Amino acid sequence: MTAQETLDNVEKALEEIRPFLMSDGGNIKLLFIEDNIVNVQLEGACTGCSVNQMTLKNGVEATIKKYAPQIQEVVNVT
Repeated sequence: MTAQETLDNVEKALEEIRPFLMSDGGNIKLLFIEDNIVNVQLEGACTGCSVNQMTLKNGVEATIKKYAPQIQEVVNVT
């Protein structure tokens, strides 16, 4: 998979998960992908949420890996 295909697939995954985050007053922004690690920034209510790491791993990371299995990890950059 090319870098552009990976980027496109990660964006598709974020579009799938974004409505769930927005329904709770949050959002997510893709910052960059490097060495199969996706760096994102949680926004809005997600920044102070006590379960944001669970959301990041079980929701965001799982969805991204469904679209782009080569991704190793999703990291929230604060």
